[in-house]
Amino acid sequence: MVAERFLVVLPTYNEAHNLPRIVPAILRRDPRLEVLVVDDNSPDGTGRAAEALAATIARVHVLHRDRKQGLGRAYLAGFAWGLEHGYDLLFEMDADFSHDPSALDEMIKATADADLVIGSRYKTGVNVINWPMTRLLLSIGANLYARVVTGLPLADSTGGFKCFRASVLEAIPLDEVRSNGYAFQIEMSFRAWRKGFRVLEIPIIFTDRVEGESKMNRRIIREAVWVVWWLRLARIFKRL
Repeated sequence: MVAERFLVVLPTYNEAHNLPRIVPAILRRDPRLEVLVVDDNSPDGTGRAAEALAATIARVHVLHRDRKQGLGRAYLAGFAWGLEHGYDLLFEMDADFSHDPSALDEMIKATADADLVIGSRYKTGVNVINWPMTRLLLSIGANLYARVVTGLPLADSTGGFKCFRASVLEAIPLDEVRSNGYAFQIEMSFRAWRKGFRVLEIPIIFTDRVEGESKMNRRIIREAVWVVWWLRLARIFKRL
């Protein structure tokens, strides 16, 4: 029997300080875990730091992109790489320690009963640390908005800590995914749900990034506003 292989896709842009700490923390959780760093030509040398890790740790891989192309495009590139290389579970995760690597243990266990496991900030109340109130209210409001407009039955559809079975990603035409910012998280979960896959939320504690600056901006918010309506119409007219 072939051993299972799991891949954590780790998009990076200016994460040179965090990367040498987050990668070993991930790999310690389970011997089946490997990491793919998808770097968007970070000016702070994150790509070089990733190559240094890959040179000494066989379970670390690097995918370089020539410019900053957005979070969603980075994940799609990582998923395509992971499917090509035969991984069984593929994870999304931030490189800034806002997602605790210890939660990977429960996410792996949860795949026994689910095809897509979501680390949820709002499944059991509000489990967010160090966010300003304005950012927290924006996030809570965005999730309520997405749930009402699309019908997606999730407490946290915008979170970026996820585990996909390879079969889910194989069933989604990745080249047709439209969104790129935080709406990407909504779209991917929506597509998996509409295709009948088992989607499960498990509670996590989310802590605001340890080092660096947030990637949130107004363009990302505007994209999320219109994408949920596109998903609603696609659901009505059975286009997905």
